[in-house]
Amino acid sequence: MSAPRRAAVLGSPIAHSLSPVLHRTAYAELGLDDWSYGRFEIDEAALPGFVAELDETWAGLSLTMPLKRAIIPLLDEISETAASVEAVNTVVLREDGKRYGDNTDIPGMVAALRERGVEEVGSAAVLGAGATASSALAALVRVCSGPVTAYVRSEARAAEMRQWGERLGVDVRTADWADAAEALSAPLVVATTPAGTTDELAAAVPDVPGTLFDVLYDPWPTALAAAWSARGGQVVGGLDLLVHQAVLQVEQMTGAPSAPLAAMRAAGESALASR
Repeated sequence: MSAPRRAAVLGSPIAHSLSPVLHRTAYAELGLDDWSYGRFEIDEAALPGFVAELDETWAGLSLTMPLKRAIIPLLDEISETAASVEAVNTVVLREDGKRYGDNTDIPGMVAALRERGVEEVGSAAVLGAGATASSALAALVRVCSGPVTAYVRSEARAAEMRQWGERLGVDVRTADWADAAEALSAPLVVATTPAGTTDELAAAVPDVPGTLFDVLYDPWPTALAAAWSARGGQVVGGLDLLVHQAVLQVEQMTGAPSAPLAAMRAAGESALASR
């Protein structure tokens, strides 16, 4: 019998996280009865001490805000994907003691889109300019063949998004948030803003919308996602992203060749419905 292994999600706030539900479901489906997955309220100040205490029973960590950048100096190596956006959401504790950081949000976004048949679009729009927006740009490198327009609230944010575009190899153009309704005519719209921010755009959904990728999952649906669906548009939600990135985390941490996507999604849907 193998030795018990541990993993957990860290962040602040963390009580809302669905990661324990998804990972524990995967362990059960994979027969990893001696694996456990916890949840810890950890801020940037507490992170170095927590990481220093990790022993050989630990297999990995999932990281959410505000730790995705703060973890990087504490690691031995990070993937090219994580380095491209300076954000790590996955840490694997290797057998040799090395701490390896990766970003599964980016390939998770791509997988969520491809699951719905979105393989390539000629242009796209991004609503917002935070950390999730930079990950969205990195994902769009693999999906969008033409320009990406980012709708933002300040010139400083616009400059940041253009810089990310140059760094990632994306043709990023910027527009003022006041004109965000124009974004909705793009074949792919990625909403990366906090809850409530895009509610004002719900009335502007076009008659024939393309695909909306709204990264929120609670509350769900957002007003924009509901209006989009009502017009017959395709919607990819935050739970889709969460499940796909968690699948990749489980595979990296456990070494399993294939994590149980359907079971993990069902568990996530059930957990959200009970809130």
